[in-house]
Amino acid sequence: MWTGRWVADRAGIALTGSERLPELVGLALRSGNPKRAHLLVSTVLGKHVPQRPSVVHGAGLELGRRVRDLLGAEAAGRAVVLGYAETATGLGHSVADGLDAPYLHSTRRPVPGLDPVGGFEEEHSHATSHLLLPADPGLLAGDGPLVLVDDEFSTGRTVLNTIRDLHARHPRGHYVVVALVDLRSAADRRRLDEAAAELGVRLDLVATASGGVELPEDVVARAERLIAEAAPAAAPPVGEPPSAGPAPLDRVELDWPAGLPDGGRHGFTAHDRARLDAALPRLAGQLAEALPAGARRVLVLGFEELMYAPLRLADALAERLGGDRVRFSTTTRSPVLAVDDPGYAIRTRLAFPAHDDPRDGGSSERYAYNVAPGSDPARRFDAVVLVVDDVADTPALHEGEHALLGQLRRVTDRVVLAVLPSHRPVPVVPAPLAAPSSPPAALSPPGSSKLPGSSELPAPLYGPAFSSYPAEEVAWLLKDLSGVALEAPTEEREEAVQNGGAHYAESLPVEYQPSPEYQELFHQALRGSASRIALAVGTVAETLLRERGPGLVLASLARAGTPVGILVRRWLAFAHGLSVPHYAVSIVRGRGIDPVALRYLAAHHRARDVVFVDGWTGKGAITRELADALAGTGFDPDLAVLADPGRCVRTYGTRDDFLIPSACLNSTVSGLVSRTVLRAGLIGPDDFHGAKHYADLAGNDVSALFLDTVAARFGEVRAAAVEGADRLAADPHREPDRAGWAAVERISAEYGIDNVNLVKPGVGETTRVLLRRVPWRILARRGAGADLDHVRLLAAQRGVEVEEVDGLPYTCVGLIHPRYSRGATGGDGRAVADGGTVTETTGRES
Repeated sequence: MWTGRWVADRAGIALTGSERLPELVGLALRSGNPKRAHLLVSTVLGKHVPQRPSVVHGAGLELGRRVRDLLGAEAAGRAVVLGYAETATGLGHSVADGLDAPYLHSTRRPVPGLDPVGGFEEEHSHATSHLLLPADPGLLAGDGPLVLVDDEFSTGRTVLNTIRDLHARHPRGHYVVVALVDLRSAADRRRLDEAAAELGVRLDLVATASGGVELPEDVVARAERLIAEAAPAAAPPVGEPPSAGPAPLDRVELDWPAGLPDGGRHGFTAHDRARLDAALPRLAGQLAEALPAGARRVLVLGFEELMYAPLRLADALAERLGGDRVRFSTTTRSPVLAVDDPGYAIRTRLAFPAHDDPRDGGSSERYAYNVAPGSDPARRFDAVVLVVDDVADTPALHEGEHALLGQLRRVTDRVVLAVLPSHRPVPVVPAPLAAPSSPPAALSPPGSSKLPGSSELPAPLYGPAFSSYPAEEVAWLLKDLSGVALEAPTEEREEAVQNGGAHYAESLPVEYQPSPEYQELFHQALRGSASRIALAVGTVAETLLRERGPGLVLASLARAGTPVGILVRRWLAFAHGLSVPHYAVSIVRGRGIDPVALRYLAAHHRARDVVFVDGWTGKGAITRELADALAGTGFDPDLAVLADPGRCVRTYGTRDDFLIPSACLNSTVSGLVSRTVLRAGLIGPDDFHGAKHYADLAGNDVSALFLDTVAARFGEVRAAAVEGADRLAADPHREPDRAGWAAVERISAEYGIDNVNLVKPGVGETTRVLLRRVPWRILARRGAGADLDHVRLLAAQRGVEVEEVDGLPYTCVGLIHPRYSRGATGGDGRAVADGGTVTETTGRES
């Protein structure tokens, strides 16, 4: 039976034209919409009527191929597809798949910080305003054909509103309108033709079927009467629960590719399409494992505008399960009368509160149609897989008698919840690097000792009063100890530590003052590696944006991580027009990260937005220290570094062991700030850890030179950085395996060193051994080139042997001689003696 018969017989509505129309659409009555009494209910759209996902996706693919044939290969290659929210978001995306074109759909969900590049009204809809929010405004700025996709083309007013708005902003010569059904009247057709002539554009239309809708003059009154009469007998909003009570609810954690958009709300590219296609078999497998054994009828239920990702998941799941077992549909904002009759398109209705904090109010209703079985047990689904984005995964989804999950658990035998990460767009704003003129708004201004309303928390320090970095580059969560004498020569410092059982962080080494020859090596190294460092910075920054979103907060590990944090912040400003907060915090071996700094970050930001940043990894001591210190705090311990030769982290620019010139020097490349200090009597329980500002070394300061030289290379490596982030996201070996630790243990055994903490792997850590410690010998990979020039010079100045070896996984490794370990520290940062032999670690060094 045609699912429009009930309305046609009672309201006098008739379809004319193509014989295919009845198989493509049924009829229902809208409730609460005085502008249009009837609703054309598509059988192939996957919105109101559960349908095989291959049919839903295939309908769009076929339309996309027809558009490609119409345009020809050259024009099709320049086309962009625009779909309409909410009903046609999945259809438009499927058309873009068939055309192989980038895709954007309109949205009714505003995004803070993202300005619309256009908007229009859908005059007959219950929710009229559409926004266009592409992350890249240039997506709609080209001169290629614009393909507009809607489920039905009834009057043409929405399309005309869209074309007028966009043509005024970005004129083009060709528009193509695509719909499942074209039901325009003759007057509507003339109106659109006249508008095309007025604008001087070509306008084509592609539809699966065409015809018309005949409406009696009193159709609205008839519909109101029918709704009033049918409402008491309409299908109940919730079915009877199974005898054992509500169905089980399982949550499946899908391995959604990092940074992959969940749909076209902010744009979807051919590259995104390829990533999704590659991931679908794995994702379908995860869903299949969550389903009950023997499930014969499974519904994958999407969420309003989130149609395409659930559709593709449903299609992949159907292919995996085999047979005819999977159907697809989504929830909707559209209020429609439900009548449990085979001749009516909407048999059952679940009504539930909105759960995504929508613009039209959190109390407004949403609907899921034809999900409950109604009077026909054969229509019951054995399992429902609900797919939402994380914006919609709120208490309103879970809690309360009428919440969607609760209602679904009463009409099926198993509910599976899959939550996708909502794509947080990063606006593309090509602009020259321009540092903000004031500290980030989230940071407290310098000058006060306490934060207003937070008397227990100290205020950050800012340059130029503390450090040579401008105030907008970094806020130091440190206590200024510049007036305290804390330095001692290396041997004296270590012996004092040993004799008193003191901690390494209670004093400071004397700052190394480079010779002219060594300074020249620094400048050579900087010139030679600036592009390589810029690429690593860009790869890390792009990765963080994809995985953490534009609301991220940088927290660099003082002091070596601070120049890196500044460079990442500069990249975000350069490449994306973002200004993100950046703090420098202290971490101390054996005592963890500064707890007062963590309290400050938690008081001003969401813990999950904070990203900890450092320069490089050695054997992984600092990554373990950070993970231990952050356990149970809500902060993410995933450290981001430029170079990860130790294979200790999952967010990195490279795993090559190369020279980062900021490792060549101490404070004079780190804003004239010392290592951090934690000492009783100086640092109280409500103080940040301390540090000194060596203002007297300003004449040798190259901190700004280092930053500016690297940042000047951002433009030339921008494309490569995006590709680097792509490779990192797809790298199956991305997870840390700590291979560097195994190498350190082997070296320790080979050289008779009874404590691996005396082995400092990597260029950065070897440099620190030569600058701060009492080195024994340096192991260099045979054939290592200019990256080790500064190491060889320092070793010669200190009379240390450089031994070239084969099979070294690092470029070089620094070894500390046990003879000078009298003042060294153990795992807790204090002296360790064993049978007269003292061993050590280096504290903050990793």
